Amino acid sequence: MALAAGIAVLQVVGTSFAQRHQSGFKSLDVFGYLLLVAAPAAVLLRRRWPIAALAAVFAITLSYALLNYPDGPIWLPLVITFGTVLVRGHRVAGYLFLVAGYASFTWLPDAVNDRPAPSIWPIVGLAAWLLLLAAVSELVRNRRAFRLASRERALEAQRSRDEQAQRQASEERLRIARELHDVLAHSISMINVQAGVALELIDQRPEQARTALAAIKQASKDALVEVQAVLGSLRQAGEHIPRTPAAGLADLDGLVQRAEAAGLTVRVEVTGEPVALPAGVELAGFRIVQEALTNVVRHARASTATVLVHYGTDGLGIEVDDDGRGRPGSTTANGGNGIPGMRERADALGGQLSAAPKTGGGFRVRATLPIPTDLPVAP
Repeated sequence: MALAAGIAVLQVVGTSFAQRHQSGFKSLDVFGYLLLVAAPAAVLLRRRWPIAALAAVFAITLSYALLNYPDGPIWLPLVITFGTVLVRGHRVAGYLFLVAGYASFTWLPDAVNDRPAPSIWPIVGLAAWLLLLAAVSELVRNRRAFRLASRERALEAQRSRDEQAQRQASEERLRIARELHDVLAHSISMINVQAGVALELIDQRPEQARTALAAIKQASKDALVEVQAVLGSLRQAGEHIPRTPAAGLADLDGLVQRAEAAGLTVRVEVTGEPVALPAGVELAGFRIVQEALTNVVRHARASTATVLVHYGTDGLGIEVDDDGRGRPGSTTANGGNGIPGMRERADALGGQLSAAPKTGGGFRVRATLPIPTDLPVAP
């Protein structure tokens, strides 16, 4: 609005003064002043309808020239609307009006008003001025397009970073949830079983109850250490990092001892050529055995379990069998988080896991975790 009002004032005042020094032109009358005001008014339409605004300004300015009104700053609305059309990307329409304007304003007013044709220099000068106007408009359009493209790239990069951060946060939450479930479910299950044993034996066989209480103490201590290690991964930069090493297959003896303290006989068998495994594979293998033994203690009513660890050429194989009654319904997410959590660990490493009752009784958990083929042999 302010721009259009300024142009209107400039045209009315400037042309009124300019006509005093011109001859051979028609003096400004009411209609002439209306044309001087109408063109700036049409400029108001340039943002919403740029081509329509340029067409209206073109028609008003050409009518003003054909009616032989005096020269003045009457070209400003044309310059502004033409530049807007080009900057907005309507290049075909813009250049069509540019060619039509050059042909119309150069010869048509003189021919209609019976004036001599312009000389070569005004013709060349107008062409050069129009080319300069087109070049400046193209430069502004290119810079605007570059800024828009840069802004879009920045927004897209920010969206990608946000999505990546959300994915990482989600993966980290799932990892921590699996860790806490595996640690707490195993230890609390052992504590629960041993507490039941201690309650039954505390009066008749206090020495065996003492053994059960010692197992409870050790299981709770181990759980506390592992929970602290998991929570330590949540510390911010600059804080103390957890010093407890991540659990691995070398810690299977501790799992076996806790399971046997709960009354389960466990046999461990290792086959193949042991190699130094990546930390992720070590931890996943340990957690799968831990969860499988926890399920045996909690659900299977088994007397014995077998843990097989096989170092093969295609990966690490883990198998946990028991002679219990099986665990109907526990192979789905509705039966708990244990087996889905084991399967998530295997899937995250590109491996596979199956868990199902065996024919003839018992339950079997079998996992295959791929490992690199160029790992050194374990000492």
